[in-house]
Amino acid sequence: MATLPDISGATVRIKRFIRDKLEQSEMAGYVIGLSGGVDSAVSAALAVEAVGEDKVLALLMPYRTSSPSSVNDALSLTTRLGILYRRIDITPMIDAYFPRIDESNRLRAGNKMARERMAIQFDVAQELGRLVLGTGNRTEICLGYTTWYGDAACSVNPIGELYKSEIREMAQALGIPDAIVGKVPTADLWAGQTDEGEIGVMYERIDRLLRRLVDDEVSSISRLEGEGFTANEINRIVSLVNRNAFKRRMPDIAPLGKGPVPDYILLSA
Repeated sequence: MATLPDISGATVRIKRFIRDKLEQSEMAGYVIGLSGGVDSAVSAALAVEAVGEDKVLALLMPYRTSSPSSVNDALSLTTRLGILYRRIDITPMIDAYFPRIDESNRLRAGNKMARERMAIQFDVAQELGRLVLGTGNRTEICLGYTTWYGDAACSVNPIGELYKSEIREMAQALGIPDAIVGKVPTADLWAGQTDEGEIGVMYERIDRLLRRLVDDEVSSISRLEGEGFTANEINRIVSLVNRNAFKRRMPDIAPLGKGPVPDYILLSA
């Protein structure tokens, strides 16, 4: 059975990762989209501890229906971490494309918002000579509960091997405010939207099941049911993992027999 990571040890390794990636890139720092949720809060706090508050810029990118409390939580966190921020309202961009958002197109609109926010992050990163710091956790990556080329895109991802429950544990260790740690998880894409409501399973159950399915490679339904998981939970989570596998890889290229493009070309005399 997969063992849970030592949060203290994981914190040290992640901060080293953040610091090393920045040094290797020779860029000036990081930009991060700060939503007011626990994932982005943890990524931002780790970055501040790794490279310093002057090298972390937060971007707050609300839409007109975004939760005011989430915006306030993000603002409070910038003060707590001592980092600068920019607030960029994405309402004009989204409303120019979707004159009306209702149940018929709200998923499309939500994906558009996620991609708009990531486009802004990469543009600001280009402006300032920085990297975009990711905020996606392992639970989301496994389920594909992300927007492809939206919130799933980034330069580097410091928390991608931590499940949602582990993110919360790390957040407490980092001193993230309880208002953020205990918040009901939501992508804040439309009013009343919650992660667990859409998925249909609570995160605590999802993480336990994913550890068995992904980390321990247990595929026996009877064994998983014997451990207390329901058939509905198993089928729902496995269907998401399988259906969204494409989000965990680069787009397929038609094979014509050529070898892969190398990461580096080293010249010799």
